[in-house]
Amino acid sequence: MTTTLSELNSCDLAAFVERLRGIYEHSPWIPERAAAQRPFASLAALKQALQAVVTNASEAEQLGLIRAHPELAGKAAIAGQLTAESTSEQAKSGLNLCSAEEFARLHQLNADYNAKFGFPFILAVKGPTGLGLTRETVIATFARRLKNQRADEMAECLRQIHRIAEIRLNDLLAVKLEFGPQIMQWSEDLAQWSDEPDALTCAYMTDAHRATAAQLLAWMRDTGMQAEIDAVGNVVGRYLSDDPGARTIITGSHYDTVRNGGKYDGRLGILLPIAIVRHLRDKGEKLPFHLEVIGFAEEEGVRFRSTFLGSNAVTGNFDMTLLDAVDADGTSMRAALAAAGHDCAAIPDLGRRRADIAAYVEVHIEQGPVLLEHGLPLGVVTAIAGSSRFLVELQGVASHAGTTPMHMRKDAAAAAAEIVLLVEQRCAQGEALVGTVGQLQVPGGSVNVIPGACKLSLDIRAADDSVREAAVRDVMDGLAAICARRAIEFKVEKIVEAKAAPCAPWLMQQLGDAVQRSGLPRFDLLSGAGHDAMAIAALTDVAMLFTRCGNGGISHNPLETMTADDADIAAQVLLDFLRRFSPQG
Repeated sequence: MTTTLSELNSCDLAAFVERLRGIYEHSPWIPERAAAQRPFASLAALKQALQAVVTNASEAEQLGLIRAHPELAGKAAIAGQLTAESTSEQAKSGLNLCSAEEFARLHQLNADYNAKFGFPFILAVKGPTGLGLTRETVIATFARRLKNQRADEMAECLRQIHRIAEIRLNDLLAVKLEFGPQIMQWSEDLAQWSDEPDALTCAYMTDAHRATAAQLLAWMRDTGMQAEIDAVGNVVGRYLSDDPGARTIITGSHYDTVRNGGKYDGRLGILLPIAIVRHLRDKGEKLPFHLEVIGFAEEEGVRFRSTFLGSNAVTGNFDMTLLDAVDADGTSMRAALAAAGHDCAAIPDLGRRRADIAAYVEVHIEQGPVLLEHGLPLGVVTAIAGSSRFLVELQGVASHAGTTPMHMRKDAAAAAAEIVLLVEQRCAQGEALVGTVGQLQVPGGSVNVIPGACKLSLDIRAADDSVREAAVRDVMDGLAAICARRAIEFKVEKIVEAKAAPCAPWLMQQLGDAVQRSGLPRFDLLSGAGHDAMAIAALTDVAMLFTRCGNGGISHNPLETMTADDADIAAQVLLDFLRRFSPQG
């Protein structure tokens, strides 16, 4: 039986609780407490109200809610004792069709999990695209989460319960998502092109990169946009206003990936506005400004160690000397572009005129756990942290591990270990400051040889440039002191220096208003990751909308995930923002 939000808002308390009885497993106290907040302005507001009841409940009540859920493919499922909702959900993932080996594996996982945590494993087995997760995925997720700490796993179970409730509410209210399923499916489709057979890697101007660009171009043209691939590889689509002299709002993100990356990083910000344009085209609706959707060709710096190639070209700040950079195979960027049919000489002409651009807004998966921990699908970005990145080479003396006394060693790896701890300690002292050594290697190392050389990377980021620069100075001074004390020679190469990019308050306000009109609270947060918006800030005012990142906020990883519901409400908010956009001045 379905119902409507209007009916839920107007019915008496008993009817409200009864209609929502199956949303949270055997827990009518949740709708009972949420009912006082009626009327709900939107489905999103109802979901947030129900979620808030659980968040504000006692730990005993939360544990009771978790324990009200059945084990996956457990005894209750085999005996046919599940609720109708749980029976349907487990069947959609084929958990009722497990092989003997799969049943045995799940039985053991259930036993181990309950022994460790004291409550059942909970997973929304309807996947992010709307289809049931495969049994293989369910088992792999089960095994991975078994390694968590109890507090973290309890929090994850509650998040999964809220996701299950969201899916059930959608079914109860017969919700048909307008944008989310298409965005998620397009993300899956793009992931088929990769530089590696068993991982998603899409580096600049590879065959996979060019195939991805061609697909984006086709989708843009299918929605009615004027679209082309420019000289640097950006895929540019324009949905024209009826006013030829109108200014342009630019939106978009990058379509290249890190090695073995996720499906939504960057690409969400291209696919979501394409879905919006298709919606506008189907309704015969035009905007009072031109809307330009750009799939930026390169942001990650994987192949040529040069970031923001696509967005820097759009701002007119492309460094033409980078064309002589070479990849690991010795291929120059110039040669890679020529092989793809691009005219390098045309890149300087790609720069836009500031007077023609009204604003830039980018939708991006958060790539972190902040929204997830706050139970919110969306957040308004306040600023993008500045970043300083370095490659460090340490040179000591390789000598015999058994015959060289400890006080006579010039151990490059030991110096590197000190530097790693220095970065951790120094960058724990500043507000919105982080430091990472993401690469660390001993070239040609051997188990019985004192490391004579070591290479490592440094990545220091902060929302405030002065905070970041102070941390960089301290780390460099400390690095020099460590090397002097250990008689280690060192060389430091700066590979990235990006200033922090604050988002424009007037755009943040309009974006935040659109979030609130959707029924969600406005929540502001900093971006610790770099984005194309940093480069575009040299051309026009920028704003960013973050979507929630699942799996604990993991990104740059195959486990990066989000849901069709979150993609859908992000699209609804961006569409509302565009329809109500008020230019500055």
